[in-house]
Amino acid sequence: MRLFVAVDIPDAIRGQLALLQGGVPGARWTPQENFHLTLRFIGEVDGRTAHDIDLALAAVAASPFSTSLAGLGVFSEKQPRVLWAGVARCEPLVALAAKIELALQRIGLEPETRKFAPHVTLAKLRSPDMRRLREFLAAHGGFSAPPFPVGRFTLYSSLTRAEGSLYTAERHYVL
Repeated sequence: MRLFVAVDIPDAIRGQLALLQGGVPGARWTPQENFHLTLRFIGEVDGRTAHDIDLALAAVAASPFSTSLAGLGVFSEKQPRVLWAGVARCEPLVALAAKIELALQRIGLEPETRKFAPHVTLAKLRSPDMRRLREFLAAHGGFSAPPFPVGRFTLYSSLTRAEGSLYTAERHYVL
């Protein structure tokens, strides 16, 4: 199984994000139903490890909180590969991601080497038209969405297909 842990995005905000999609040649837009805020990518694991992950995540204790999306950007300025919507500074979100990371390391998973950068992927970019991408970011970079409550996080499995990834919620964990 290929797994990741994420916070779901409310439908109304998914709709706002979907309205941003377009106008960047070379972008492979994320389907609206796949919008999420990744807390930890896990990767390929066997069934026994998936069971251990489930038990570890079930033991993560945190209180509900609110967060909001703010700003747009890209990863890798020279060769942009991902166009994203950012997350306004949110200490409870960072703390939740840290607790999940610690729980997964305690069961033997390798530490995440990338710094936690909360975002929602809007598109994967393949040789984007840089002028159009800069225009898009200039026009929409001030994007913001109203705060939304976070009362749970979810363990997802991911199946990669030619037409795009299929995400399945395996289990929800209530805060």
